[in-house]
Amino acid sequence: MPESTPVGEPRIPPLPEADWDDTLRAVAATTGPLNVFTTLGRHPDLFRSWLGLGSRLLTGGLLDARVRELAILRTAHHRRCAYEWTHHRVLGLAAGLTEEQVEALRGDPAEGPFDDADRAVLAAADELHADGTVSDATWAALAARFDERELIELVTLVGFYHLVAFALNALRVQTEEGA
Repeated sequence: MPESTPVGEPRIPPLPEADWDDTLRAVAATTGPLNVFTTLGRHPDLFRSWLGLGSRLLTGGLLDARVRELAILRTAHHRRCAYEWTHHRVLGLAAGLTEEQVEALRGDPAEGPFDDADRAVLAAADELHADGTVSDATWAALAARFDERELIELVTLVGFYHLVAFALNALRVQTEEGA
């Protein structure tokens, strides 16, 4: 299933730099003026709360970066979120995923170049997407690899990136030129 691109103009355009608050300025100084931040920054209180959880999951979490990006990219695929896919593809490659693995995330994981541990992470993302929960068999496979805090983090990560994809797609946040 191809990644979608938001159709039409953004429903809520990015906030002009002259209107940024200190939080948005600090984020942009670190990441650049990414449209995800400059759009969500139009709701400063919500943005700060969202940023706290997102930062914890992305940079301060317990999960290995490669595992994290497997789950995020599979979620971006399911939600057909081009913005999320584009940015996390780069992060996934930097975390050790191969080009072949990234492309395989758009198809059936059983046919891709993944080991059983990766397939359990992908099954969790697939099941959470389809059913809103994780089967006992997948949970057992995950529990053989992750401790309870990592298990909590994994399901929270998938849910968080579903939320992000919903917002990006519904608001029609555009991928930056050259991304």
